[in-house]
Amino acid sequence: MTQSAAHTQSTSSVLMIRPGRFYPNPETAADNAFQRNGHCGSDALTLVARKEFDAAVQTLRAAGVNVHVFEDTAEPEKPDAVFPNNWISTHHDGRIALFPMYSALRRRERRQDIIEELRKHYRVREVIDYSAFEDEGRCLEGTGSLVFDHLNKIAYVSLSNRSNPKVIQRFADDFRYEPVTFTSIGSNGQPIYHTNVMMCIGTAFAMVGLEMIWDKAEQQQVRARLEKTGKEIVGLSADQIANFAGNAIELQNKSGEKLLVLSSRAARALTEEQRERLSRYARRRKSDGHRDAAAPRANLIVASLRTRHVAGGPGPHALCKALSEISIVEKKTSGGASTDSPAAFFSANQSLTKSSAAARAPSIPSPCVVRPSAGT
Repeated sequence: MTQSAAHTQSTSSVLMIRPGRFYPNPETAADNAFQRNGHCGSDALTLVARKEFDAAVQTLRAAGVNVHVFEDTAEPEKPDAVFPNNWISTHHDGRIALFPMYSALRRRERRQDIIEELRKHYRVREVIDYSAFEDEGRCLEGTGSLVFDHLNKIAYVSLSNRSNPKVIQRFADDFRYEPVTFTSIGSNGQPIYHTNVMMCIGTAFAMVGLEMIWDKAEQQQVRARLEKTGKEIVGLSADQIANFAGNAIELQNKSGEKLLVLSSRAARALTEEQRERLSRYARRRKSDGHRDAAAPRANLIVASLRTRHVAGGPGPHALCKALSEISIVEKKTSGGASTDSPAAFFSANQSLTKSSAAARAPSIPSPCVVRPSAGT
């Protein structure tokens, strides 16, 4: 297969998982310095998380983003199901990648029914399953580990327990991405567990905590690669990273206008100068959908995600991150004409076998809420 770049960096469609149970995962606390224990029971946390989830969906839809919602299943219990980008990515050439997870509890999140639903309604060409690497203790947690520059076919990866070099190279070979690897260090002196905590790639910009890459040669390598590919670097401090400013995501609305989505805590951490620079690449609206006259050029979509910050879920990137463009999936009218641009999805456990079978079908309705039966 020849290398081909995606047509766009960002997408107007995302897929999200509404949480069934939500609480701090004890298996991920050891290497996730951002995770905090909540001060209330899991039932109360789940209730608040659902309210925040529903509000985030409403905010995204009001901004013109096409949101597909799947309900989490009651069994098996999955406290991190709301963060599906760690186990699945979808790609513009019609392939889906399934990733090996660090936490055994999180491996439950892989769900056959979601893949089958995509197969029913989209032209999924191939499913490539890397979950067997879990037996070797090697992990690569989706677009938590891999921050993609789709336009230039580059995958930036901060090495950690969640991002193993062998799996990175296998993915890069299979999907024809150039891996750019480095190690970023948090305030606790340990490697940052996910790349998307400290880095966000947009069409023409990169928000990145370069100072957290302690090795100067690696830091320069990342800077040079970003500059060579035409990205304006918006540097983030360690304090801004701690406040989830790196955990943003560029989307676009149905009209193709760029949006920058981040949590309210992250938005407060940005300086006015940073917001002004980012305003060159997106419109700005308030979260109620009205244009902000004070800064008319940037579209900063702010979601309230306090509960997910408490439990270690870093901002909207894990909540609404479009995993990748699926350019072969075209929405068709009865006459066969395309009615929408290529879609990209982000979803939610159960191991799938590798398959090369092609599936051809019309696209899924929008918006779509799929409620699978418990235990799938």
